[in-house]
Amino acid sequence: MKFGYSEVCLEHDTGDRHPEIPDRLRAIREGLKREYGVRYVDPDPADRSAVEAVHDPDYVAEFREFCEGGGGNWDPDTVAVERTWDAALKSAGIAQWAAEAALAGADGRETPFSIGRPPGHHAVTDDAMGFCFVNNVAVAARTALDEYEGVDSVGVVDWDVHHGNGTQEIFYDRDDVYFVSTHEEGIYPGTGEVGETGEGDGSGHTLNAPLPAGSGDAEFAAVFDDVIAPAVAEYDPDLLLVSAGFDAHRHDPISRLRVSTEGYGVLTDRVRRMADETDAPLAFVLEGGYGLDVLAEGVRMVHEVFDGREPVETDDDVDEDVEERVEELRETHGLGEK
Repeated sequence: MKFGYSEVCLEHDTGDRHPEIPDRLRAIREGLKREYGVRYVDPDPADRSAVEAVHDPDYVAEFREFCEGGGGNWDPDTVAVERTWDAALKSAGIAQWAAEAALAGADGRETPFSIGRPPGHHAVTDDAMGFCFVNNVAVAARTALDEYEGVDSVGVVDWDVHHGNGTQEIFYDRDDVYFVSTHEEGIYPGTGEVGETGEGDGSGHTLNAPLPAGSGDAEFAAVFDDVIAPAVAEYDPDLLLVSAGFDAHRHDPISRLRVSTEGYGVLTDRVRRMADETDAPLAFVLEGGYGLDVLAEGVRMVHEVFDGREPVETDDDVDEDVEERVEELRETHGLGEK
């Protein structure tokens, strides 16, 4: 894979007691150091106009002024310092680069992965929340739609433990983005129910798969195989982006889901197949993941799959509640019975 990364993203200093710290990126780079062929690119930051294409200009101005004033607690979870403005623009720019590199023909071992922070998928049109100020994957998707000939639709698959409420909200009434989220049911931010499927032109273009605590490799594979893959194939996007959070890992400190490192390899293989089947360029954008070791392992596993590793499938049975959820999702999204 080819990784987008910048030291500027380390300057968003949230303090040692905050879960979303600069050491997250350092851990990823350390974990990749031993891997042959890893390449890094330091892309330009996103232009303010690109951010304002998905966020309200008044909010963007308020965010910049907040940082220029020294930052502080935007809300109890979401912290900024003076350099957070620059880090957020850089993080969004790295996500743009990932989409652009994919569209330029990157494939196989050159598949782009945006390693930026702050993360983005909780940032809504007019507010920051959940550690997020600028919705990186939304900026990348909108840039592709606005600036690239032949890109009329984008699929976003979000496998973070938390629902990508910001990405959903930004595109909820649009039909040119198909948003998919797997997430733990009943936790922050409290959105992402099965019945949230879009509105207006976007009706039917949001797919939420909330999973009960304890769901692991078998349950995620079932949802991807029986729901997400056929839904994405039917939508047939021109670009596929993955909001890649690694906090659904069984050893992440804030997760009750049970995905293993090998399980992330399986999910990587699944989205790669989706991209192949729809002939859609593929790129990854980092979201959450707060256990430094398992975050690094997860990103390294994604890289290894693109470097030729065959992930090992689990032989565990799927939880009955998740089997019922799969049937509910298939019915809700018109996929028929298995």
